[in-house]
Amino acid sequence: MHREYRLKPKLLDVYIVKRFLLTFFIALLLIIGIVIIFDISEKIDDFVSKEAPLKAIIFDYYLNFIPYFMNMFSPLFVFITVIFFTSKLASDSEIVAILSCGISFHRLMVPYIFSATLITLLSLALNLFVIPQANKDRMAFEAKYIKGHNVTTNRNVHYQINPGEFVFVESFSTWNNTAYRFTLEKVEDNKLVSKISAEQAVWDSTKCGWRLKKYFIREYGDGIEDHIRSGASLDTVINLTVSDLITQKNEMETLSYRELNEVIRIQKMRGDADVKLALIEKHTRFALPFSAFILTIMGVALSSKKRRGGIGWNIGIGIALAFTYILFLRFSQMFVFTGVLPPGVALWVPNILYAFIAGFLYKIAPK
Repeated sequence: MHREYRLKPKLLDVYIVKRFLLTFFIALLLIIGIVIIFDISEKIDDFVSKEAPLKAIIFDYYLNFIPYFMNMFSPLFVFITVIFFTSKLASDSEIVAILSCGISFHRLMVPYIFSATLITLLSLALNLFVIPQANKDRMAFEAKYIKGHNVTTNRNVHYQINPGEFVFVESFSTWNNTAYRFTLEKVEDNKLVSKISAEQAVWDSTKCGWRLKKYFIREYGDGIEDHIRSGASLDTVINLTVSDLITQKNEMETLSYRELNEVIRIQKMRGDADVKLALIEKHTRFALPFSAFILTIMGVALSSKKRRGGIGWNIGIGIALAFTYILFLRFSQMFVFTGVLPPGVALWVPNILYAFIAGFLYKIAPK
């Protein structure tokens, strides 16, 4: 009588889950330790020259560095973990023994999928709740003690700050928070009703507004005559801040999920080209964790057969496939910037493609 292994958790399930998760976290801790050692040796001069406190180095920088690094390379370590301990099971003929006991290959996958689910949930929790704040603290430390404020100046900025209100700035200087060649246009019913031009617009942090210098205001009337006035200085408050005019590196990575959605809403309303960066960040936070399922299935399918060359061949294949996945995930962002695919599709293309590869490998795996 054929004995099918039931879905009730068994000793084998516990054994595989423990091996999977233990190997995964040990591998992560080892590589994180190595990376931290190299990072300290690289940045020790900055820490000493800028007198960074030891408490800040540990808690503000490295403690916030760990979850970021863990999540970024989790697909690689999931794949290597599965390849490593499954190849070990196969080389010790344990998988053959398991299948010989009437346990189907599909049932064998259950503890693997369960482990991948735990890693996926952990990665999602890190992406949505932990990493944004950790990145904010880590980047604040870097700006203060390592590389200073990493800010670039935008040129030729054109925003819709409110429905029917458009701002154009030729250039913006972060040194003195001044926008040059400032223009504000107001449109109603597809007609230009007013236009404000200024040689300079200086941000006044005390009033949270802009001081226009050498301004010129023209209000277009229904008749022939327009209302024109000008002056040397004028204080004004509009829906535009300094942060809207500068691009800070990796700024999207510091936003919570709610803040990210709000930025996307505002940037879409303004017609801001940087909305692509926000959309890429949003969809990456979901696409990357779900890769754990795909790479787990691929890893089991590749390494469940005992090979003459041992586990080295399987690990080599696993590392190569994992790196191509990460590379393809980065490359898929180019589909967004070039306008070939929308972000919601482009960032999931690697998962879709590798899901087909995983399905094929699973189909031909020895059962």
